Amino acid sequence: MKIEENGIPSCQRLYAEINLDAIRNNLSQLKSLLNQKTQIIAVIKADGYGHGAVPIARELEDFEGLWGFATATPEEAFLLRSVGISAPILVLGYAFPCCYERMIEEGIRITVFRKDTLGEISKACKELEKRGIRQKAKVHIKGDTGMNRIGSKPGEEGFSFVEQVFLTEGLEVEGIFTHFARADEADKTSARMQLSAFQEFTQLIEKKGLHIPMKHCSNSAGIMELPEAEMDAVRAGVAMYGLWPSEEMQREQIILTPAMSLHGRIVYIKEIEPGEAVSYGGRFVADRRMRIATIPAGYADGYPRGLSDKGFVLICKKRAPILGRICMDQFMADVTEIPEAAEGTLVTLLGRDGEEEITMEELGELSGRFNYEFACCLGKRMPRIYIKNGSISSLW
Repeated sequence: MKIEENGIPSCQRLYAEINLDAIRNNLSQLKSLLNQKTQIIAVIKADGYGHGAVPIARELEDFEGLWGFATATPEEAFLLRSVGISAPILVLGYAFPCCYERMIEEGIRITVFRKDTLGEISKACKELEKRGIRQKAKVHIKGDTGMNRIGSKPGEEGFSFVEQVFLTEGLEVEGIFTHFARADEADKTSARMQLSAFQEFTQLIEKKGLHIPMKHCSNSAGIMELPEAEMDAVRAGVAMYGLWPSEEMQREQIILTPAMSLHGRIVYIKEIEPGEAVSYGGRFVADRRMRIATIPAGYADGYPRGLSDKGFVLICKKRAPILGRICMDQFMADVTEIPEAAEGTLVTLLGRDGEEEITMEELGELSGRFNYEFACCLGKRMPRIYIKNGSISSLW
């Protein structure tokens, strides 16, 4: 999509284009694999995997079958509340006690797995009550079935913790969940072992007379390839953005459309002679007369320095190799064989131009990252431009 056709100022040095229709369609594709009663938790942590949490939450809040959203930190949840997102929000990671009062007041769900935090949450409820706010803290218990990151281990010791959660004044147990470590592998043995451990744990809890309304363990890979794990809800993350969890995933069931593309403009073109070096360290030296273009994007924008001398961009529907080291704010590309390239010409750093395409998977492999790490690391000085129904819906 050309920059002028959408009213984007031609002076914009660099921008990420986010297709909201693609995100909604990807989520619909995932939903098609689920039972009608299974709810979806849209994971928009890390600023929506770099795509922009606020515009995505606004787009999806009315999505049929959506339970709510998941973030990694209270601060991410507070931002969503501050812009009017009213759907339930679950903070997946540890929340420090200083955040509890605000989380409870704003209905943000707290993940619990440490005994010492239970008293702190109860204390926060009592402090709110002193201010006339009588509200319980809705919590989700995290069970560790093999990730060994955070979570209470299943079994009698784990049940003892669950029992303490139920007995703690001010807490309302809304959910329990675990997280797959290897569901994106072709061999599902490990994931099924985790699923079995989680099911045994939740069955033990029920047998002891404690009921937890909401059980969830499937991530994107689980939704696609472990239908037996969907339970009451699933957590849709990377696949919602059109990215595959791994190369080992089967791709026949659904079609995912990448939601992000990345664009800039050539700001300068020069010719260099044989023997002249390009960029820091002089690693690239011309062996012939060359025409090179300077593009105003660099590692301060999150464009990986690891693409130095081996990445490429699309200019005038052709591939242009990156020359030399990527700088903090700029890099150079070879346009010797692209005579139509000129100062001001649009450059595609990620996405499609004509028949050529640069995927996030390709950039990740070249730079030593994985696909959605690339998206998460894109900097905030790069505006996100949101497209809906073929035109700009918002800028963020």
